[in-house]
Amino acid sequence: MNGAAKAIKGLEDFFFDLPRELIAQEPPKRRGDSRLLVLSRDTGRIELDVFPALDRHLPPGSLLVFNDAKVTPARLYGRKKGRTGLLEALVLNPPAESKREGVYDLWCMGSPGKRLKTGSELVFEGGGLALEAKVLDINPAGHRLLRFSFPGPPAEVLERVGHLPLPPYIKRPDGREDHVRYQTVYARRPGAVAAPTAGLHFTADHLKRLREGGHETASLHLRVGAGTFLPLSERNLETGSLHEEYVEVGLETARKVKDAKTHAVPVVSVGTTSLRALEWAALSGEVEPKSGLTDIFIRPGFAFRAADALLTNFHLPGSSLIMLAAAFAGLHNLRRAYAAAVREGFRFFSYGDAMLIV
Repeated sequence: MNGAAKAIKGLEDFFFDLPRELIAQEPPKRRGDSRLLVLSRDTGRIELDVFPALDRHLPPGSLLVFNDAKVTPARLYGRKKGRTGLLEALVLNPPAESKREGVYDLWCMGSPGKRLKTGSELVFEGGGLALEAKVLDINPAGHRLLRFSFPGPPAEVLERVGHLPLPPYIKRPDGREDHVRYQTVYARRPGAVAAPTAGLHFTADHLKRLREGGHETASLHLRVGAGTFLPLSERNLETGSLHEEYVEVGLETARKVKDAKTHAVPVVSVGTTSLRALEWAALSGEVEPKSGLTDIFIRPGFAFRAADALLTNFHLPGSSLIMLAAAFAGLHNLRRAYAAAVREGFRFFSYGDAMLIV
């Protein structure tokens, strides 16, 4: 992160004008029917294409690294016991891999706050189940600590009671299609509350074609949290840290990346979450097997050690994700690419189009 603090004077360079109609509210009719903008880091050259043509823009024989996180239906709609008014809670750290029923104390974002006071008893219903909870505490950020009584394994209960936590810029409730389209085809491990959206464009056939075309793949796990949607603050710039997310980079993936670097094989990070995980695992100089919480803040001035290319979507103005993309592509290059995407009517954010930075 050397030089990062000197490289950034404020947040203003990471904002841009985005027409509201370019914020994708639905996925494309067919998975993979997205557009693709290709940006060269070295020359600043911009090329427009479609996502199925990704293969011809990738460096030959690349290693593509995917995030296998699966989104948990962690948004709950319910009421206070004995009342009728609707309330909402988004579980920030769903214990989706636990097989144990019983009591779990979990932090949540909730609204409206006046119905979620300490001591309030709540019930969330769906799929023939009732999930009860009690508000234990409220932290300075306004998050509520809820004590849930799960009548079965949390993942099974949340699948029946919960709703997919679509991002706040998608102005509609989740529907049946979202339970398929807001997951990557290679999603394996639950617990995320947001999708690793660069991977939403891939179909199983496309992945097969990449492997047959000489590309190799590897996976890691970053449990995407709701903090990914939080606006950046000057405090983030001062501390050089972001929200924490749980990461696992396994032995096999670390070995594949190290071998790739040794033999000059390009490493393509599929998504900003994969990039965050890879670079955290490579802070010592090379990617190592590693697991735990990371608060790494990748911004201009960051020294990349693992990734050679980045496949990503188009991100929110002023967000940590656009700052990460600017660190990788160069701020001037990225601003030109975003201006071209707006001018050409590309779709933005989670269900939007893709950009390959090479």
